[in-house]
Amino acid sequence: MSRTPRDSLHTASYVTPAGADWLASASRSPRGVHALWAEHPAASVPLPCGTAFDVVSMDALFGRRVVSRLWTDGPGTGPVAAQGGRVMLFATPGAAQRLPALLSWEEWGGTAPPLLCYGWGDTVTVPPLYPLDPLDPGPAEPEPPAEIASYDAPSPRWLVAPDVRSPWLPGPEVLLWACVRAARTLRAAADTDADTDADDTAVTSEPALFPG
Repeated sequence: MSRTPRDSLHTASYVTPAGADWLASASRSPRGVHALWAEHPAASVPLPCGTAFDVVSMDALFGRRVVSRLWTDGPGTGPVAAQGGRVMLFATPGAAQRLPALLSWEEWGGTAPPLLCYGWGDTVTVPPLYPLDPLDPGPAEPEPPAEIASYDAPSPRWLVAPDVRSPWLPGPEVLLWACVRAARTLRAAADTDADTDADDTAVTSEPALFPG
């Protein structure tokens, strides 16, 4: 059984050979995936979900809050990628189906952006094994929350790369815990902004105008 990431206090910047084996195991033809990477190591490869992993895709800002919460107060994360303005958390198979059902029982509301859950029958495109820019080696030992908080790269990349053959992955209950708490912080921040706007309106000399 894999230890949680916080047990080892270690994250990987790049996909290791063992991590590549794990990613390729999601495909019906792992050898074909390895052959593609051997010929085009900077290629982004589509892989099916539902066997080796599921993926939960989040808006970049909300995803940063979720991952930060997992690392500061939770068990850490499995592999995490960023592309297309979104953060992709790799989760246990079945999480994509279970997580929306769990969230429906919580006060999800409209504060948090919608999640995109990819499970059995879906395909996701994973970033290259290494950064696309050979002159950018990346941080030597990234701290995931800080890494994600400062992420502003246009190209797909791994924020926490798979580096073992069987990485620890968060299940739906762990993701529920992190998502709900991240949503509450967003809601609290929105309420604070609303209170500040109300105070600013109260000290103006002109009365507030409302439509109708």
